[in-house]
Amino acid sequence: MDWSGIWTLAEQKEGKLHAVSFELLARGRSLADQRACELCAVVLGDKISDESLNELVLHGADRVFAVQDPALAHFLVEPYAAVLKHLVESHHPEVFIAAATTLGRTVMPYLSVKVHAGLTADCTGLEIDPETGHLWQTRPAIGGNILATIKTPSARPQMATVRPKSSRPLPRDAQRKGEIIKITPPPELLKGRMVFEAFVPDNTQTIPIEDSDIIVAGGSGMKGADNFALLERLAEALKGSVGASRPAVDRGWQPYPRQIGLSGKTVSPRLYIACGISGSIQHLAGMQTAETIVAINTDPAAQIFQVADFGIVGSLFDVLPELIEKIKASGESR
Repeated sequence: MDWSGIWTLAEQKEGKLHAVSFELLARGRSLADQRACELCAVVLGDKISDESLNELVLHGADRVFAVQDPALAHFLVEPYAAVLKHLVESHHPEVFIAAATTLGRTVMPYLSVKVHAGLTADCTGLEIDPETGHLWQTRPAIGGNILATIKTPSARPQMATVRPKSSRPLPRDAQRKGEIIKITPPPELLKGRMVFEAFVPDNTQTIPIEDSDIIVAGGSGMKGADNFALLERLAEALKGSVGASRPAVDRGWQPYPRQIGLSGKTVSPRLYIACGISGSIQHLAGMQTAETIVAINTDPAAQIFQVADFGIVGSLFDVLPELIEKIKASGESR
């Protein structure tokens, strides 16, 4: 059987494409060019406009498979996996990648079992082996202490999830042309044991941590829920978001949607400020790909300083108020 082509899984919410869809196309475009093959984007949803679908072409896709139905408007793993399985078995892509988001981390393992393929999760790097054409999939291992490169020499498609914000979207090319294929899914694929009841948005902050360029995160060193008001003030001054380590969430100081780490969310912001976070390997695995890391901790031997670009040994209760005032004064003087 001939397996050919690089596929990416685009994501949408309420008919609007998520930014990670375009990040994946940058990854996919590089792989497709190395393999001299077609790059396809797959998007499942409902009422996605032709203009939005064409944006996938303008950002690198040669072909877009748009599967639309009211039953696909909101993510449910069983119908999504059934539709993707149908597409994979009909078109035989060589590589299929998705983002390591809630959607990608849920549907891709499910799909890989259904199509009897291998899956490497939470990759930071993807490359084509020039000799064999296999996909090299690089991901952190042993709590982020080493990088492992994995390949799937026999099973197809080769599947991987990629950390959001680990690559930048390609520039929009208004001259690019591509094919948009609209597909009405067979009704039997849309059945599942789960029923969508409602979507309850996280209104605790304006920008979700996974989408934020600046994150101010607190750990057990915050010493209580009330002290996170300091981080709220700093995040507001920087136009960023507040995150938390698992100990802070377990203590009830912060809600789970703000948890960063292996058991929470993986983030890759431009700036990550860790306040009172010791730096366990579980937490580091969720944030160590940040562009710039600033750590504030009273313990000079804290593990967080091993990955920090800038470290402040001192009490966050002394450092943060002064930092907030300096940032505010800088903004007012412009």
